[in-house]
Amino acid sequence: MENNSRKIIVTENVKKYYKEEGITVKAVRGIDLTIEAGEFSAVVGPSGSGKTTFLNIISGLDTPTDGKVWLEDKLLSEMSGKDLSDLRRDRIGFIFQAYNLIPVLSVEENIEYVMLLQGVSKQERHRKVLEILEEIGMEGMEKRTPPKISGGQQQRVAIARAMVSQPKLILADEPTANLDQNTGAELLDMMRELNRKTGMTFLFSTHDRMVMDRADRVITLRDGKVEKDERKGQN
Repeated sequence: MENNSRKIIVTENVKKYYKEEGITVKAVRGIDLTIEAGEFSAVVGPSGSGKTTFLNIISGLDTPTDGKVWLEDKLLSEMSGKDLSDLRRDRIGFIFQAYNLIPVLSVEENIEYVMLLQGVSKQERHRKVLEILEEIGMEGMEKRTPPKISGGQQQRVAIARAMVSQPKLILADEPTANLDQNTGAELLDMMRELNRKTGMTFLFSTHDRMVMDRADRVITLRDGKVEKDERKGQN
């Protein structure tokens, strides 16, 4: 991102309505939000409040019924499908509740997958994978496959995959939901530390109190609208 702009995401009156059994569901009902570079923020709220829908919209995975979304000063609605796909590949890292690793690929192959799509050389991919495995405390495990490691380790691999190509933005949708409390806390502390060291922007969708406690900013959604937007002092 250019030094003259610290805004990673800007949304203007974003709405998302869809039909379900003939009834109009208003999943997102007019959200205006700015996320600055380097934030460690959480979008929270009860089930059905619009959290995941909103994350899908700001990443270009879903299109709003109304309103505008800018990602790094690019208006998503003016981008072609290929440009959006390239933007997601190069600028956004995704972390999911279900890990979304490819079970037949090794840890190294899972982590390097995005870099492979980006055309990074084999030697450089290998170097970066070993570097980030050391960062997440999994050095020496690059040849194992996901079924041979624990859930917590799989989520570490998913975090490494999201971060290895150094995107500007990490979107994490309920990343601790399938983990026990201790493992979840460890991974959140690891992501917090990586955020501080790299300056990458993290935006979580969650209802986990541990995420809220660690976030610098907590944006509460209710019925598709921002109910509260609270910023904490820097730790």
